[in-house]
Amino acid sequence: MNKQIEANSNDTTPLAVAEDRNCMATALERGREICGRVREKVVEGAKATDAAVHKHPYQAIGIVLSVGTLLGYLVAFRRSRNHD
Repeated sequence: MNKQIEANSNDTTPLAVAEDRNCMATALERGREICGRVREKVVEGAKATDAAVHKHPYQAIGIVLSVGTLLGYLVAFRRSRNHD
């Protein structure tokens, strides 16, 4: 599709412009479909996470604290290496 648009970029005839518009409209529609599917997956993931946290709140807190501590340690370690 991009090659077709590049080939027609110097061609300003009404037919070429219409073809370019059709290509762009098709790409835009596909992008909207992909965005919609991604949004649905994100919502499903958020709902599953919410359910898991409500079902196991203490384990969730432990996991979050562990990951936060590990990330903090890694950031501090990397900064201390950069300042030496």
